[in-house]
Amino acid sequence: MNKKNKITRDSLVDLVKNDQIDTIITAFPDMYGRLVGKRFESDFFINNIIDEGTHACDYLLGADIDMETIPGYEITSWEKGYGDLHLKLDLDSILIADWLDKTAIIIGDVEKDHKEINEAPRSILKRQIEIAKSKGFSIKLASELEFYVFDNSYQEAKDNSYMNMNPGNRFRADYNLLNTTKEEHLLSQLRSSLKNSGIIVECTKGEWSLGQQEVNVKYTDPLQMADNHVIIKQALKEIAYQNDMSVTFMSKWDENSAGSSMHIHLSLWDEYGNKNLFYDKESSNNFNFSEHFNNFLGGWMKYTQDIFMFYSPYPTSFKRFVTESFAPTKISWSIDNRTSTFRIVGEESSLRIECRIPGSDANPYLGFAASIAAGIKGIEEKIAPPEMSVGDSYNNTSLLSCPNNIEKGIKLFTESSFISEVFGKNVKDHYNHFFNIEKSFYDRAVTDWEKNRYFERL
Repeated sequence: MNKKNKITRDSLVDLVKNDQIDTIITAFPDMYGRLVGKRFESDFFINNIIDEGTHACDYLLGADIDMETIPGYEITSWEKGYGDLHLKLDLDSILIADWLDKTAIIIGDVEKDHKEINEAPRSILKRQIEIAKSKGFSIKLASELEFYVFDNSYQEAKDNSYMNMNPGNRFRADYNLLNTTKEEHLLSQLRSSLKNSGIIVECTKGEWSLGQQEVNVKYTDPLQMADNHVIIKQALKEIAYQNDMSVTFMSKWDENSAGSSMHIHLSLWDEYGNKNLFYDKESSNNFNFSEHFNNFLGGWMKYTQDIFMFYSPYPTSFKRFVTESFAPTKISWSIDNRTSTFRIVGEESSLRIECRIPGSDANPYLGFAASIAAGIKGIEEKIAPPEMSVGDSYNNTSLLSCPNNIEKGIKLFTESSFISEVFGKNVKDHYNHFFNIEKSFYDRAVTDWEKNRYFERL
C-alpha cells in the first residue's frame, strides 16, 4: 500500500465521524481467491466490530463456485453443522474502496476456537512468510495480471450463454496506444481508483488478443501483494459492472484467443528488506547471481510440478499452455526469454525471477505461498538449477514438460511428498479434494462444442 494513503484504525474512525465513510466491508479470500464477507454500517462497525471482528459460516471454505455445499471436507460439513468461523480483522489491510461510494475494505484471517484455520488461503501464505522470516529472509513480490474486457454487460453475457461476446477492442492491441484508447474509460478509472485507494499502479497496457489487457502494480511484501491482487480483481469487476461492461479472469476464455497470466516477479532480501540476496557482485558467474539465487531457483524448478496445481487450479487453466503462445510448456530458465518458464530480469537491486506459469485464475495467496516454499526448500537443500536454456524452449526436446491437463496436475500434487512436508497433510487433503471436485464437474459436463459437433451428425 502507498504509505501516503495508508488508512490506520484511528484515521478510519475519523473518516466515519466526518461522514466520509458510511460502509465498511469485512472480507477474506475463499479457495477461489474471491473476496467473501459482509458490509457494515460504519457507526455500528466502529462501536462493535473493529476490535472484536465478525463471523461467517465455515462452509465458505468448503463450498464450490456456485456456493453449493460440497461433502468430503474435514473442516466443514453437514455432520459438523456448518458452524461459524471468526474473522479476525487485519487492521494493516484497511483501504478506501475509491471506486465505491464512501466505502472502506478490511481483509482478515479466519479462526476456529481462537486458532487460525490452516487451510485458509491467507493463513497458508502467512505461514510461508513466517518460515522465510525465521531463516533471516524477506520476500519482495509483484504479480502481473492479464484479463479480457468486453462491451457486453455481465447480464447480457449470461443471458447469451457467453456466446457472441464483443471484445472491448476489435483489433489486437499489444502495446498499441490508439487501440487501447477504446478501453481507456474503464482502465483510467481503474488506475485512478487504485491510486486513491493506496495501491501504487505502474501501468496498464494492451495485450495480444482482442480485448485483452494487463495491469501492473508496484512490488511489495507477499501478503500485501496478495491482498492488493484480489482487491484489483474486485475493483475491476465492479468498475466494469458500473460501466455496463464485463471482464473475465479465466486463464483461457476462448480457444482462439491467448491465455491470460498472473506472472510472479519475486526476489529474496535480508530480513530488513535492505539487500537483494539474489545479487552478488563478487560471484564467479557472469551474471552476478548469488548462491541464494541459484538455490532458490533450483528449488523452485525442482518442485514446479509438485506445486503446479496452485498455479493452474481448474481444467480450463491447462488449456492456456500452448506452444508459441507466450505461456510456458517446458520447465526451463533463461535470461530475459519469454519462452522459458522462469525468466530472469533486472540487475543488482532489481534482479528477480519471473515465474510465467500461473494463470490469471490462480488464487494469489496459494500461488505466492507455493513459490516461496519451493524456493526456501531449495536454499535448505542447496539445490542447483539445471543448465540455463538458450533459444526456443518450446522446441527444446531435452526439457521436462509442464503437465498439460488437470489429471496429470492432480496426480503430481497427490503423489508429492513435498506438499505434505511443507504445507501439512490437512492442507494437502483439503486442496486435493478441491481440485478433484472441480475436475469432476468438468468431466460430467456436456459442452457446447460437443453439441455443435455431434448433435445432428451422429
